[in-house]
This record gives sequence, C-alpha cells and structure tokens, in this order.
Amino acid sequence: MADVKHFDPDATLDTVVRLFWRQGVATTGIQDVVDATGLNRSSLYATFGGKQELYRAALERYVDSRSRPVLDRLEGDGRGLPAIAEFFAELIETRCTGEYAQWGCMVSNAHAGAENGDPRVRALLDRQHQRLRDALRAALASAQRQHQLADGTDPDAAAEVLALLAHGVNLRSRAGADAQQLRTTLAAALAAVTGAPRA
Repeated sequence: MADVKHFDPDATLDTVVRLFWRQGVATTGIQDVVDATGLNRSSLYATFGGKQELYRAALERYVDSRSRPVLDRLEGDGRGLPAIAEFFAELIETRCTGEYAQWGCMVSNAHAGAENGDPRVRALLDRQHQRLRDALRAALASAQRQHQLADGTDPDAAAEVLALLAHGVNLRSRAGADAQQLRTTLAAALAAVTGAPRA
C-alpha cells in the first residue's frame, strides 16, 4: 500500500471518479476505493476526508474535466441548430458505445441518486444544470439569429426542455436504451422544441 507521502492525489482522484461514476455512491464502499486506488484508508482520509468528501471532490473533477469542455464548446459554437444536434449526437454516442457505455453521466446519476441529499452536492448539481441550460440557450440564440427556429419559439423554455432531454438521454442510456431509439426520440424532440423540420 502506498502512503500519503508517495502517491499522486490527482491520479487517485481520477481513479475515484471512474469508480463513483460507474457504480454510484450507494453501492461503493470505502473498501472499494482502497482496492481501486491501492491506498490505505488513513492515506485516503488524510488527503480527501471521508467518503462523502471524496465523492464531492470526484464530482467536481468530473464536471471540470468532462462536462465543462463540452459545454464551453457548445456555447461558443455559432452554428445554431447544427451545434445542438451535434451535441446530442455525441452525447448518445458516448453514452451508448465504447469504454463508458451504460455508465450514464456522473451529474445526471447524482440527480437520480441519494447523493443529492447532501446540500453541497445539490448546490453543485443546480449550478451544473444552469450551466447546461445556459450553453443550450446560447446555441438557441444563435439559431434564432440565423432564422433556424420557428416563429414564436421561446429560447429560454426550449433550453430548459433540451437540458431535461440531455438528462433523460444520460439516464436511459445507463439503463441500456438502444442508441438508435434515442436518436429517433431526439429527432422528434428537437423538432417539437425548435420547430425545425425532422431530418
């Protein structure tokens, strides 16, 4: 076992992110963390605190390293509806195929789990939902400027609907939903929310 002086806390936290992301908090014990990281409990506690503190640090790392870059890119993309469609297409691809298939999103998983009973976790989830909504709102504003939305479309309301749709994709994919079914649902939802014709 490594001790607190001889391990990389950042690398350890990356390992813990994967553990909590895949398994969730309720089914992950501190012994699971010990086994995954190769560290003893005293080293973990001395560096991160208890299991809940470790989970909060892992959730923040997930947001910083995985969610923020994607949302920054969406917010800065001026293409409008194509940017939104690409965001969702990549979301479905990531959630349904490859290494992280059926892991869902650590943020959406937290919305659906007991971990949101922690006020600090709840505050982080609320901030992240607002960040998602803001990125979608920016893309919808670009779409509106380019006359890609139907007359009367409310970008604020549409952004909230699309944010909820993103959480739905995350949770349904974790439950094993078929990628093509999600794509079909997405196309219908985008058409309904934006007034754009279905592809």
